Amino acid sequence: MSALKSNFRANSPTVDQVGVVERVNRFATRSIKNEAKLKGLKMVLNMIDLTTLEGMDTEGKVKQLCYKARHLHDAVDGIPCVAAVCVYPNFVGLAKASLAQSGINVASVATAFPSGNSSLDIKLTDVKMAVDQGADEIDMVISRGRLHRGDYQYVYDEIAAVKEACGSARLKTILETGELGTLDNVRLASDIAIAAGADFIKTSTGKIQPAATLPVTLVMLEAIRDHHVKTGQMIGMKPAGGISKAKLALHYLIMVKETLGVQWLNNKWFRFGASSLANDVLMQIVKQQSGAYQSPDYFSID
Repeated sequence: MSALKSNFRANSPTVDQVGVVERVNRFATRSIKNEAKLKGLKMVLNMIDLTTLEGMDTEGKVKQLCYKARHLHDAVDGIPCVAAVCVYPNFVGLAKASLAQSGINVASVATAFPSGNSSLDIKLTDVKMAVDQGADEIDMVISRGRLHRGDYQYVYDEIAAVKEACGSARLKTILETGELGTLDNVRLASDIAIAAGADFIKTSTGKIQPAATLPVTLVMLEAIRDHHVKTGQMIGMKPAGGISKAKLALHYLIMVKETLGVQWLNNKWFRFGASSLANDVLMQIVKQQSGAYQSPDYFSID
């Protein structure tokens, strides 16, 4: 066993699961109302990555999603745009053209998403394809099987290689926490990803259940906090999958603020991977502004 491999496990702290659950339960009881709630809802909307990652994706579906991203203002006046649209590498060029001059980033999954089961050469080719077409962000998946085998050095080296291949694109590293088994493994994977150069750590692909949860996200936020205390470097966070209601998204923002601070409350450092969340946020914004709910049918699904 190499020194680096053994150090990853030794240097990654164990997680007090009872303490994490108790703290999360306190976040979930907070209430935000009136102007603070409206401000929080707009903040959530500006942090969303609208996503289409299905085998049956078509050019038409990608264009429709980009159209929605650009025209949310048609539904509600005075709201911000979403942060990004996330697609497979073969659709990056189309999304880039569709979002031109909008200020909305194009993100692309890569590295044999969602399984991550492929050679490093193929994964790097996947990344290069997306970057060459203009992707602003790359969402990679780690090799969970290697992590479970204890091959932490491989996981680290793979993330570092992908980070280098990203060039100027920011790297979001997906841990797929639903397959990691324990909060200790979530913390370990977070620490490895951060050490290897990830710009963001992300909970899930959205293809495995459970996806994002408040306890898992808190553990990842604490890894980011500890790294920031040691180095002064900020790392982004993206919970993805299973966040479909505005009320839950606001609980996430409270947790981010109290764990990391207000400097993380913007889409440079915090994102939601939850396309279905956007419509509920829009409905809640209208409710705050007008006092009445609109029908969900007033907003496009895609």
